[in-house]
Amino acid sequence: MEETYLLNVEGVKKKILHGGYGGLPHFQDGSKVTFHFQTLKDNFERTVIDDSRRAGVPMEIIVGKMFKIEVWETLLTSMRIGEVAEYWCDAIHTGMYALVSKGMRKIAEGRDPLEGQKHRCGMGNMFDYHSTGYADLDDLQREPQPLIFIMELFKVEDPSSYKRDTWAMSKDEKLLAVPKLHTEGNRLVLSRKFKEAAEKYQEAVICLRNVQAKEKPQEEEWVKLENLITPLVLNYCQCQLELGEYYEVLEHTTDLLQKNSKNVKAYFKRAKAHAAIWNEKEAREDFMRVAYLDPSLAAAVRKELKILGERMRGRERKKGCRTE
Repeated sequence: MEETYLLNVEGVKKKILHGGYGGLPHFQDGSKVTFHFQTLKDNFERTVIDDSRRAGVPMEIIVGKMFKIEVWETLLTSMRIGEVAEYWCDAIHTGMYALVSKGMRKIAEGRDPLEGQKHRCGMGNMFDYHSTGYADLDDLQREPQPLIFIMELFKVEDPSSYKRDTWAMSKDEKLLAVPKLHTEGNRLVLSRKFKEAAEKYQEAVICLRNVQAKEKPQEEEWVKLENLITPLVLNYCQCQLELGEYYEVLEHTTDLLQKNSKNVKAYFKRAKAHAAIWNEKEAREDFMRVAYLDPSLAAAVRKELKILGERMRGRERKKGCRTE
C-alpha cells in the first residue's frame, strides 16, 4: 500500500508503506511506544543516517515526556500496530536530530550518552556548534535540512503494564515505588543476592533524589527525604562491602558523615572498608568513634579491632618472609 497524505502538522508528509492492523492504539501520557526507525537524507541517494536495526534493539519513547525530537511523538501516534510508514519532515522539525542521534549512537556503542558534554546552561549549549564526533551529524548540525523517517510500530503499552524507568515516573509514582524497592532489596539480601539488592536500593535512592532535587535544600520536605535516603544508602553500602567494592563504600559513607557526623552505622561501615584495604589508622579511628557514640557497640568494636590486629600482624609476617 502506498498512500501519500499530509498529517495535520505543518511541514510533514506521510506515506503508508505497509498497513497495520486493528484500530488506532490508545496513546496516553506515560504509554511506552516501541518501534524501529530509519533516518534518511532527502537526496537522490536517500543516504541512510541511522538505522535502529543495525543496533539490533528497537527504540522506545514515553508519550508525554517531551522527547527531544517532538515531531516523533506526532508521527508515532498516527500509526497502527504493525504499520510501516515513511514520513518527510521539513527542517523546522529536524533541528535537534544531530544531538539526539549522537546520544543514541553512543548508547548503541555502549558509551555514556553524556560523555564529553560541557556543563553549560541550556541556552549556551543550544548555540554551541562544537563537533558531535560524527562527521555526518556535524553536517546536519551546521545545516539543518529536511529528513525522511521510516518507522515500524511494534507495541504500545499502557503506563500500568510495564516497569517504568525512574525518569518516566511522576513524583507520586516515585514515592510509591520506594518502599517496594526497599522491601525487595531486603528480600534479596536475605537470599545473599547482594548485587541485585544493591540495584534495588540504588533505584530507590535515585527516585528520592529526583524528588528531593525539586525541594529547597535544608527545608522541612528536603530533610524528610534525606532521612529516607540515608538508610537506603547504608543498605547499599553493606551490599558493596559484601561485593568487595570498598572504595565505593568509603565514598558514600564519607558523604553521609559530612551531612551527619554522628551517624554510627556510617562510621562502622567506613571502618570495615578501611580495614579491608589496609588503612589501619583510619579503620581504628572510625571503630573508636563508633564505640564513643554508641557504648552498646563496644563489644562489637573490640571484636573488629582484634580481627584487624590479627590481619595486620599476618600481613607483616608475610612481608618478613618475602624479605628473608
